[in-house]
Amino acid sequence: MNVESRRNLWKRTKGQRTRFVGAIVAMALGIHLLFRVPRWIRAAIDGEVGFWPAAGAIIALTACGGFFHYLRGRWAAQASEGVVRRLRDELYDHLQRLPLSYFDKAQTGDLVQRCSSDVETVRVFMAAQIVDLARSTLLVVLVLPELFALDVPLAWGSIALFPLILMFAFIFFGKVKAYFLRADEAEGRMSAALQENLTGVRVVRAFARQDFEREKFGKPNAEFRDKTNRLIQLLALYWSLSDILCMSQLGAVLVFGSYRLAEGAITIGTLVAVLSYANMVIWPFRQTGRLLADLGKAMVALGRIGEVFASPQETRGGGISDGAMRVEAKDLTFGYGDDDPALRGLSLRAEPGETIALLGAPGAGKSTLIKLLLRLYDFEEGSLTLNGVDVRELDRGAVRAVVAAVLQEPFLYSKTVADNLRVGDDSATEETMHSAAQAAGVHDDLSRFENGYHTPVGERGVTLSGGQRQRVALARALLREAPLLVLDDAMSAVDTGTESRIREALAERAGKRTTILIAHRLSTVAHADRLYVMEHGRVVQEGTHQELASRPGPYRRLWEIQGALEDEIEAQS
Repeated sequence: MNVESRRNLWKRTKGQRTRFVGAIVAMALGIHLLFRVPRWIRAAIDGEVGFWPAAGAIIALTACGGFFHYLRGRWAAQASEGVVRRLRDELYDHLQRLPLSYFDKAQTGDLVQRCSSDVETVRVFMAAQIVDLARSTLLVVLVLPELFALDVPLAWGSIALFPLILMFAFIFFGKVKAYFLRADEAEGRMSAALQENLTGVRVVRAFARQDFEREKFGKPNAEFRDKTNRLIQLLALYWSLSDILCMSQLGAVLVFGSYRLAEGAITIGTLVAVLSYANMVIWPFRQTGRLLADLGKAMVALGRIGEVFASPQETRGGGISDGAMRVEAKDLTFGYGDDDPALRGLSLRAEPGETIALLGAPGAGKSTLIKLLLRLYDFEEGSLTLNGVDVRELDRGAVRAVVAAVLQEPFLYSKTVADNLRVGDDSATEETMHSAAQAAGVHDDLSRFENGYHTPVGERGVTLSGGQRQRVALARALLREAPLLVLDDAMSAVDTGTESRIREALAERAGKRTTILIAHRLSTVAHADRLYVMEHGRVVQEGTHQELASRPGPYRRLWEIQGALEDEIEAQS
């Protein structure tokens, strides 16, 4: 376990260290009591004390020792659960604060694996092995002097194979660590494949890809099986060989002890006591292999968890004033890490209370601009300001608090409609939710549901139509009453009549907030105060609808094409 992992683990034991110490103390008391049992056995066999007094003492010592071992297990379990709960909370909190670029590269299934299976591995280690390490150490410290006090030659015979057992355990430890890492990573890939399949289950059904998906899942599943089997085989090899070594050690004690007994060097009671002490220490000593194996697993798990903690969180910055927002981009350039920038010297502005619209073919950079505005990514060239302040100098939470956004792919939680709406404002009342839903043109649809606003929508809102999902997402954004409203193709799945009613509702709120519209349907953006036509990450045209429609250029061509299509559809209907 590296220094950083030990430091992180030690930091998270705060508040539970007293329980760990209590578990170790209880364990020490239990061992101290059980340690006296062989003395009474020896005394009874050699006739130093009567049978019944010895039997009573043995029963009392065993019962008291068992009670302390119960306390040891209870306190160790409570302490480990407390530590692991804190670890889970901090890990989840850290994931919430990582930049979006981290999740672009990470696999969701692998992250779930680190937050569940790897954390469980750490819990198992802390619940059992930390205290057992102290137990094994204490047994060796207490038993060895007692063995040598009983008979020196027999004591040496009792520990003759200890170095071999210990060496075998350390070799085993190195092997287990490597095999467990491979198995754990294989399980992460299997979990990622499963998560991806379940997320896209409707696409799988729509394209009848069940057989292909089953075969695709079979590969990581088989890989996980094979690597886990190799780990299990290694464990089986260790336990069987260590059993042979330990039984050989006890057999050697019995043979050598019998020889010493025949010579008259020791009494029967001494032989029985030596066998009892040897049995007490050799099996915990043999457990060193298990302790080291679990330590190796815990090291791997902590390393994988530590990789998440080592990823830098989103940086914090200053606050931003309330009120209507002025948005301005100047010579803004940004790329996603390839040689083809998504934005190339982009410049535009939105004055407080204005509505501006962004148009352009897919890939023109419209959604990328919104991601930079929300500080989902940071740029390096040019500037993007809110009320004159560079967004990179503002706290991400502060920026997102003044922006209400409906992104290109609206996401709904597997909860009720009301729960999803309250994501925009967790204090929203039924009245305010109804008002926002009416403005978004979805109130009538929701009212027809059996449970109204308290109807569950399924994972990602699957029980709603595409248009309903968009309108619920729009209502959620309107509930925020944020000074900057961003609609990224938020009405692409609604019919023209519903779109017209939504535009009217938004027009009633015009001037109260700055609005940025992204759309491909020109009827959605024609009413904007200013339109920006984008191509290949640049603004190629700027003006009002009347200005752009009256002069040659991309906007006019698009307006004529869409107008001709609408006339043709109307003629055919």
